Amino acid sequence: MNSRIFEILRELMAWDKPVTSKHIAQILGVTSRTIRDDIKILDHTLRPHGAKVRSIRGTGFELIIDDDKQFRNYLNQFFKKEINEETLPNSPDERVKYLVKRFLLAEDYLKLDDLCNEMHISKSTIQSDLRSVKRILNKYDILLQQKPNYGLKTIGEEVKLRFAMSEHIFDRSESASKAIWQDQLAQITGTSEEQLDKIWSIILKEIKDHKISLADLAINNLFIHIIIAYKRIKDGHYVSIFNQELNEIKIQKEYQVAQNIVLATEKILDVQFPAEEIAYITIHLLGTKMVSQTNISEADLENILDKQIQSLTIKILDLIETKMSLNIRHDQELVIGLGLHLKPAINRYKYGMNLRNPMLNDIKLNYPLAFEAAVIAGLVLENEMNVSIDENEIGYIALHIGAAIERTKIKSRPKRCYIVCASGLGSAHLIKYKLKSVFNSRIEVLGTTEYYKLQQIPFDKTDFIVSSVPIYEDIAVPVIEVNAILSDKDIDKIEAHLDEKRDSILDYINKDLVFLNQSFQTKDSVLTFLVDQIRLRMDLPDNYLNLIHEREEVAPTAYGNLIAIPHPITAQAKQTFLTICTLQKPIIWADKQVQFVCLLNVEKDGHEDLENMYKALIRIVENPTVIQQLIQAKDYRHFINLLLLLES
Repeated sequence: MNSRIFEILRELMAWDKPVTSKHIAQILGVTSRTIRDDIKILDHTLRPHGAKVRSIRGTGFELIIDDDKQFRNYLNQFFKKEINEETLPNSPDERVKYLVKRFLLAEDYLKLDDLCNEMHISKSTIQSDLRSVKRILNKYDILLQQKPNYGLKTIGEEVKLRFAMSEHIFDRSESASKAIWQDQLAQITGTSEEQLDKIWSIILKEIKDHKISLADLAINNLFIHIIIAYKRIKDGHYVSIFNQELNEIKIQKEYQVAQNIVLATEKILDVQFPAEEIAYITIHLLGTKMVSQTNISEADLENILDKQIQSLTIKILDLIETKMSLNIRHDQELVIGLGLHLKPAINRYKYGMNLRNPMLNDIKLNYPLAFEAAVIAGLVLENEMNVSIDENEIGYIALHIGAAIERTKIKSRPKRCYIVCASGLGSAHLIKYKLKSVFNSRIEVLGTTEYYKLQQIPFDKTDFIVSSVPIYEDIAVPVIEVNAILSDKDIDKIEAHLDEKRDSILDYINKDLVFLNQSFQTKDSVLTFLVDQIRLRMDLPDNYLNLIHEREEVAPTAYGNLIAIPHPITAQAKQTFLTICTLQKPIIWADKQVQFVCLLNVEKDGHEDLENMYKALIRIVENPTVIQQLIQAKDYRHFINLLLLLES
């Protein structure tokens, strides 16, 4: 199975609904016919291994797994084979990953001509890919130094080079098992499985003996960095730490733990770690340490967290509340959780560590409002600490904020209703108990009454009325007319009323701000065009475009599935609306391909609930078939009809 066919399999596995060949073709940068031919090969390959690809006429292709165990075994065998056999990258994303790995592992300069021959690509293609490579390396303050007649080479602090290597030289995705990335690590560093297993056991023993609580991901990070340190020491590369910093680190309890791990590792690998390397490992223990949150009071929190972290936490929540009005400022669980998260995070920021977040894409997709609030948190941290916060860290902060947002929904009071029934108390009570059994705590029934007593209802305390008789009088609250014996249709009507806050995406779309089938070839040209078009119709701040670019620098707004939802880093518009642009061909947006751009303009100092609008946007992001149809739409009516179908 070549790498492109594997990418097709990965794409099919990512969706729980059929995917068109056109969608996959645009993601991989090939023709639909090529994809269809590849799918035939993929189907033939998978059938002996418990799976197949089913073609659904007019809809697309769907992965069917008949024998889950057999299919998983096949994937594991395939992954192991892929580790030992370098396959040539085909897609832009694959090429960038390949180049990052090549540059990080190279001890000397790499010539572009040699790389072109190695990858079977043109000079113009590799120069385009290098822009993405440089962006990735810049996150670690690593430069690609060019030397005439020699080529390109990575230049940066040893610590930063190691962080980058740990993230990019092998697959550490959630789908890749520990055994797989350990195999990769052994191959890259020249260590044996037995040596790696011993070091892994030592780490687990030391953190257990010294009661240091680490997440699984943090233990993986620590283990990987120790092995990378071994390879770099063996190759003559050492970290450098200022004496003052070294002295500060040595007094930490974690330094003794690092020493114990290093002493045992030196015997296993027959190498000597200098004091700076022990300090470097200590930084990882400091930067990933967790504190259990069970039963912590505010008084306990003051003993655990220093005043700087408490102050940071409050500043973050104050600014989020000012900018977004999420009503989470006084959520005690959030104050504690965020404060405990920031304690080890301070050490990561201080030493330039990037903590990988394997859930990042899922967080951005499923909790977009929380992620935007976390971006604001990142701005506070950057301003207060003079550090750069990357989107992995923003993703972790978003988890805490997202949980708080969910808690506000749970705590919100139920809708209060009165039941009006003309056929007697018995049927009114029947409706009452049916409502309680179906809607549980979502509805509070204040009482029942006959029609002639309608005006005695306390309308100031009532959200709506459920009535089995028509009410023609003009009253102050909504009326839902039902049958005396509630049918499924009646239940649906009440459910729809409870969910009436669900916004339609059409509420935010203006025909004059939808631009279909445009020919732009860069992200910058699209954004400039959209902002210029808005300016023709309304006033915007002079720095509006700069604020959009500033938001992109914090975390790219390309969500995958060919869609990007850019917006200013802070709300600046006079009202909330969308500006939409579809493109004739996909463009590169950070490290993803984009063909559907939805510029989100949010009202400054507005207090409307944006979560439902985000949910409406995410319904589009999650549906590759709809995206393809929207991209192909040639006129506004067709475009809007497709959105109506999605919401129906």
